[in-house]
Amino acid sequence: MAKLKRLVDRNDNLIEIEVPVSDVELQERKELYEKLPPNRFATKFRSTLFRPVKTRLKGQEFVIQMNCCMSPYCSNFGLPQVKYDVKGKPQRYTLDSNSQKSRLYCNSALIELNTNNTLGCVNTTLSNWAIAEEIKRLEEINSVVPMETEYQFHRDDCEHQDKTPFNHRDSFRSRGKSTSNSPKYQCKFCSKITNVLPTNRQSTTYHQKRNDILPIFAELITNHVPVRRVVKILGIGSETYYHKLKWLYRRCLEFLERHEVKLKDTYLNELFINTDKMVYNLNNSKKKNAGSRYLENEDEKNFQTHVVVSSDILTRYVFRADVAYDWDITFTEINDQTQAFKDDHLHSFAQRFGHLKHSYSPQPPTQFDIQSEYEYKKEYAEFTKRADYVNGLHVNSTYTTIAHLWHIRQLLNVKEWRFVTDQDTSIISALMRVFSKEVRLSDLHHFIYKIVDKRKSLSENMKVYGEARFDLKEWALALGIEEKNTFQIARLKLEHELKSHHFFEETNKEGKTFRKWAQNPITHPLPFKDTGWATVDVTTDVSSLESRELARLIQKTNNKSTDTFINQI
Repeated sequence: MAKLKRLVDRNDNLIEIEVPVSDVELQERKELYEKLPPNRFATKFRSTLFRPVKTRLKGQEFVIQMNCCMSPYCSNFGLPQVKYDVKGKPQRYTLDSNSQKSRLYCNSALIELNTNNTLGCVNTTLSNWAIAEEIKRLEEINSVVPMETEYQFHRDDCEHQDKTPFNHRDSFRSRGKSTSNSPKYQCKFCSKITNVLPTNRQSTTYHQKRNDILPIFAELITNHVPVRRVVKILGIGSETYYHKLKWLYRRCLEFLERHEVKLKDTYLNELFINTDKMVYNLNNSKKKNAGSRYLENEDEKNFQTHVVVSSDILTRYVFRADVAYDWDITFTEINDQTQAFKDDHLHSFAQRFGHLKHSYSPQPPTQFDIQSEYEYKKEYAEFTKRADYVNGLHVNSTYTTIAHLWHIRQLLNVKEWRFVTDQDTSIISALMRVFSKEVRLSDLHHFIYKIVDKRKSLSENMKVYGEARFDLKEWALALGIEEKNTFQIARLKLEHELKSHHFFEETNKEGKTFRKWAQNPITHPLPFKDTGWATVDVTTDVSSLESRELARLIQKTNNKSTDTFINQI
């Protein structure tokens, strides 16, 4: 029978991350920290940019290395760093670390070495270690583990300490059950009675005194009833409210653990996924005894929080919804990491907490530091001021999106992926990093769905919808098409337009023809009643698809599944 479960905590080490810094390098960092200026120190240890990070999850080992080209038309797309064995020893990528944010450039000079299409792309660098940490965080907050308890079945003077009811049932008497339906066993030799944790079937309300309110409680919170109103309706205290909320969350995770795991064993030939982000301002209020609320920092109080959502377009089943906020991180942990690995003098792509808003703890200036004592104290004051607010730190949404998509990739067994997003560069960047292999094999195509005019009212969009249906029927009549289904007519018109419409353009350089993304969207033939006209663009290479197949894919693209979920939350 299934054991009782509990939420995972950080001490469970559900995911093991191998530290990507050797003891020799760590010792070298400590020796050079006081001897080099910050810029030279960061340059000395910038090799971590392309250093893979190994993680272990559920018996499997994964390698995280996502610093590469993100342009599907570039020949460097998804490929690791390499040094070519020719004159000058050029590398596939060059790093510009002089700007505020380090950039990775595709070496356009390499076009002279081969016939590949190197476009000189500019890519943002990320910390592989921080990506692994974010993957670990999302796994931990969405997992449960069995409740394990160390039992003492015998008195200290009993001679049968090695016997338990699980391996020597004949050595114990059954003494019924406790009020919480826990089985009770008594040792036949020392007469000690011990309660054993019940299974899920034996007690669904373990440690729940007011389990009668759970159905109403669940209905109230799913209908957006405020906390104080729920407390008043149910006649409970705030502590009971959050205890019930935690219980409900755990039971939801147990349900997913039993049923969603079956998706891994289900082979899907094609899947349309819509990924989007919701942005809201977190109620980032000050803690008690942390100063007057009238003196709150507006930047901290109204800091934007992102929620990443991915759902199936056809069934609207939501695979994941992850908040870009780390509730468990502490400033002590950041400070210890900074002092041990000297993160304050490293590039962000070399930092363990490069995904957090405060990625390191400011340290006193060294002898060759360019930072003055005044600047250090000002930076440190801003760092410590954040501790006056609610626990946790905001996470860069790009890292959360990467971890979000990485978990979806592990969850599903899909042959052909179809992703639909808006023009959010952080989502597109994350998608190209996580699914680089699928994109190179043309097993994944990415569509950008954009509503033309969001300012129009519902009545105006209804009018547009009616006019579009009329125009489609007129177009079919003019060409002698007898099809009466508007949906099919729209697909035929789209197929007709795609014969002369291209999502890529060809350029000629030094006698070689290359393709690149043209940023040339096409208008969706059939608008929705509530949103009106929309355009669709394709960022991946679809030149191998026939116009009929491409029309089928484009017609299915929309953002309704994530919009519906976001409106609900």
